[in-house]
Amino acid sequence: MPRFATSRILLAAFFVSAVSALLFAEDGAVASRAPTPSTIIIGFTGGFVRHDSPFHGPVQLAQRIRKNLPHDAYIQVFENRHRKSAYNTVLRLLDRDHDGVLDGDEKAQAHIILFGHSWGASAVVLLARELDRIGIPVLLTVQVDSVAKLWQRDGIIPENVAAAANFYQPHGLIHGRAVIHAADASKTQILGNYRYDYNQTPVKCEATSWVGRTFMTSHIESECDPHLWSQVENLVRQRLQPEPGFVAAVPLP
Repeated sequence: MPRFATSRILLAAFFVSAVSALLFAEDGAVASRAPTPSTIIIGFTGGFVRHDSPFHGPVQLAQRIRKNLPHDAYIQVFENRHRKSAYNTVLRLLDRDHDGVLDGDEKAQAHIILFGHSWGASAVVLLARELDRIGIPVLLTVQVDSVAKLWQRDGIIPENVAAAANFYQPHGLIHGRAVIHAADASKTQILGNYRYDYNQTPVKCEATSWVGRTFMTSHIESECDPHLWSQVENLVRQRLQPEPGFVAAVPLP
């Protein structure tokens, strides 16, 4: 047999052996399991805002958290119309054995935090509801000036969510939902519905459009208000390293 052919056979045999060693234990069980992130943090932008736009609250929050995020945690911002991609990302991260099916142990390992603004806040509730249908728990949802599209319902928090907070402002043509409720109050704690009034305390926003400044000034201000987003950040960080049995409340603005 030619030397070149022999080398190729030996190389192929080595490759097969190496893959088998990684995938299968001595008893035939799968041995290689990717670790589940300690926390999965998903944010959603509002309107038609891009997921990487640097002037918007959800993106800025993710950038701040990412700077000192635990090495085994995960954070990503999605555009609200890409909720399905966010859903698939969560399933992929929880699927430790990569078999395409989440078992009870993989679901139980889920520590998920969701936040968003405007249409993105409504996407938070819809994603939580989709995770509820397949038995995946959510630690926290945070809605900032939540605006639902015509076919969406963003006011009832599903029972798989441990805690939920709602920040809103009441002014302008577009303004957020004032009140959220738990589908099951014995399973979900509503931390609060926190009102911000930008007619009394205006906030300067950068890179806003003429349409935004004219027709939805306060709604835009809720997206760039540093005080509001610092409250959201505090909630998220409290759940990155929570104390046993501790559920924090947000101070009134």
